[in-house]
Amino acid sequence: MTSPARTVGRIALGAMLLLAGTSHLTFAREEFAAQVPPWVPVDTDTVVVGSGLVELALGGALVALPKHRVAVRWVVAAFFVAIFPGNVSQLVTRTDAFGLDSDRARAIRLVFQPLLVVWALWSTGAWKAWRERRVSRG
Repeated sequence: MTSPARTVGRIALGAMLLLAGTSHLTFAREEFAAQVPPWVPVDTDTVVVGSGLVELALGGALVALPKHRVAVRWVVAAFFVAIFPGNVSQLVTRTDAFGLDSDRARAIRLVFQPLLVVWALWSTGAWKAWRERRVSRG
């Protein structure tokens, strides 16, 4: 059983991912391309399209498949960890995108990435399930 707050959090996170995925494929494609680190050995547009499709799939799963959140919970958190190097690269390379036109603005953004991981783990009940599993084993 999940709380109403977690349900709202999960749906809001799913909606955010659906919007982000859509923007990867449409109106913000160039902005997302600016965040792909230069060391990534894959075509930049392929990375942007691929990550957009992943965001659409994860967002859709969070919104439409609440009973399968066990399968999705850790994947969503891992996705936010996986895209973190792009945010670091944006700071290190001093790349302007999404209105982040100063080192300070880009650094502040880095602080919020772990909050997305926490949001994913909390709203899907991943932490709660992990704690309950540890208690039942102990």
